[in-house]
Amino acid sequence: MDIWIPITIAAAFAQTLRFMAQKQLKTMALSTGGATFARFLFSAPLVAILILSYATFSGQALPGTNARFWTFALVGGTAQILATMCVVAIFAHRNFAVGITFKKTEVVQTALVSTGVLGEGVSAQGALAIGIGFLGVLLLSDPPGGTGPWRRRLFNRAAGLGLLSGVFFAFSAVGYRGASLALDSGDVVLRAGFTLALVTATQTAAMAAWLAWREKGQITQVVRAWRVAGLVGLASMVGSFCWFTAFTLQNAAYVNALGQIEVLFSIAASVLVFRERLSGREGMGMALLTLSILVLILAL
Repeated sequence: MDIWIPITIAAAFAQTLRFMAQKQLKTMALSTGGATFARFLFSAPLVAILILSYATFSGQALPGTNARFWTFALVGGTAQILATMCVVAIFAHRNFAVGITFKKTEVVQTALVSTGVLGEGVSAQGALAIGIGFLGVLLLSDPPGGTGPWRRRLFNRAAGLGLLSGVFFAFSAVGYRGASLALDSGDVVLRAGFTLALVTATQTAAMAAWLAWREKGQITQVVRAWRVAGLVGLASMVGSFCWFTAFTLQNAAYVNALGQIEVLFSIAASVLVFRERLSGREGMGMALLTLSILVLILAL
């Protein structure tokens, strides 16, 4: 088994834990921006310590940056902030598992962006796996018990937020892979961690400035909720490090396609933790997503 596969699965599991904690933050007087900021505030220092320690113990010098690196890194970092805000906002409209599944439109969109920006296409089998997963997302786009015109039920606010998050996550994934590949020194772990450290530091500063300007008091609220926010930061650090490493090793479209296993983790969280019920149609959509994961693994 290629090493990027278990790394991606670990990333998906950690990301599920992060979104679970962020959903709890939404009940603690935090805005969407505040709940999003928590992942950066508490993960940035952890990532910096981790990569500096790794560089020291491995005897490697930190890579030098260049214009190509910063272009990809800033685009990826900005897109990730916007994508995360969209996902957090989804939680006000649909249950946890379906909210996470909506964001998985990123898989199809990452394949398109990766081809256009990095020139990395996908195989026929990979395209089949992505297509099956997309059908699953379409099944999940109709609200439970929806009535009225089909278009109104399909193109609702939650679906719009999910699709938008997918666009941003696609640019984020491709941006991070492009940034990591732009570095000319260091092993896979160092390049992935170094990219992550600089991106999270930039994101933290940008989000802090925004909240101080537009949502006064939210930074204080995040600090007060440090117990849950700290878990968000820890899970974010683990998940992000794994994502960055996987993106450095493999085509971003394939990484995100396998990352759909996160849906299975979110189902468990939705039913066992949040006590939410899933409809038969939602179960069918998630089954298609599971099938797409299996097809992808067999294809690679």
